[in-house]
Amino acid sequence: MNDHPCAEDPDPLRAGRTGTLFVPVRPGPAGCCARLFRTPLGERTAVAFTGERQLVRALGVRQHWIRLSEPAVRALVAPLGVTGLVVDPLLAVPGPAAVPRRPVCRTVREPRTARTPSLSAASAS
Repeated sequence: MNDHPCAEDPDPLRAGRTGTLFVPVRPGPAGCCARLFRTPLGERTAVAFTGERQLVRALGVRQHWIRLSEPAVRALVAPLGVTGLVVDPLLAVPGPAAVPRRPVCRTVREPRTARTPSLSAASAS
């Protein structure tokens, strides 16, 4: 039997395999509530991030968050019927604080034509 854990195949049932997670929350009537998201197939899922930087990059600087372990996140959303947990998701839309990128295409300017004399220059002659 191999006593060394394989880094490529983590045990999904082992508690704390991802360490402390940054979980997005929203204000609720009794305190903070975990934000739930939908997978591309429409299933509700919990989302968590391994670092604050990843959370801010995906959801913006105004997103509130709390730190929880993976088992705590799962226990928090289980009464809602949510069994999925996505760690460090790549969201399709950049967060609200994302810096806009420069456009890839450039506008082509037409060459300038000879200037027409201004009204003040024409009246001086």
